Amino acid sequence: MEWGMKNRLNKLIQPDGKALFLPIDHGYFQGPTTKLERPGETIKPILQYADALMLTRGVLRNCIEPNIKKPIILRVSGGASVVGEDLANETITTSIKEIIKLNASAVSMSIFVGSKYEHQTLKNLSKLVDKCEEYGIPVMAVTAVGRELKKRTARYLGLCCRIAAELGARVVKTYYCEQDFEKVVNGCPVPVVIAGGPKVSTQLEVFEFVYDGLQKGAIGVNLGRNIWQTQNPVASIRAIRAIIHDNFTSKEALDLFNKLVAEKK
Repeated sequence: MEWGMKNRLNKLIQPDGKALFLPIDHGYFQGPTTKLERPGETIKPILQYADALMLTRGVLRNCIEPNIKKPIILRVSGGASVVGEDLANETITTSIKEIIKLNASAVSMSIFVGSKYEHQTLKNLSKLVDKCEEYGIPVMAVTAVGRELKKRTARYLGLCCRIAAELGARVVKTYYCEQDFEKVVNGCPVPVVIAGGPKVSTQLEVFEFVYDGLQKGAIGVNLGRNIWQTQNPVASIRAIRAIIHDNFTSKEALDLFNKLVAEKK
């Protein structure tokens, strides 16, 4: 692996081998979703606790100060919306020239294995990897399922992750599943980070799946809504960070969360 690729990956994955990525790219298909109406304001109190920020070029240019110290993971796929016919009908939306101009440390795009646009999105990933590898920029593949959340099984996610790695992704973002998640990770030869998915009802649920996912081999998370849509986003991200970087259990993380919320009152 050449120096530039190593350097960018080392900015994303911390010295302990773990990572906490904070995505705020949801507007590219959801529009101004709750708590992301003004994304720059949303992340101000929580960005310091993230290892990297994932977003689109439009939000980066217009909402983020250029003195940001955190590495950027640039979302470069899109072309479909929640009101359209099929979320899987995506394409590459950002050129390699633009990626370099925006000084991205990595790029991300979705693949939709099992959809009628499977071939299209996998071809997009291959082309993106070809371009980015020329310049030492890592690609993170996102194993998306659109509206079909029933696909979040180890067998399906393991298939998606392996295909993404086979096509050259340097990191894979995938959903957590309660059964056999270790098989998903063990079958993927590149680092795996856990997606948050829809917001869950309690903080403990988040802490439990983050802790369990790390025990089963994931290097960290790419969590958005389960942090910045909560009532206490600072306490939430600090507790999740403690699980990832300080080896807290889910119970210890909940205790920390409750302590931080109490101190705020």
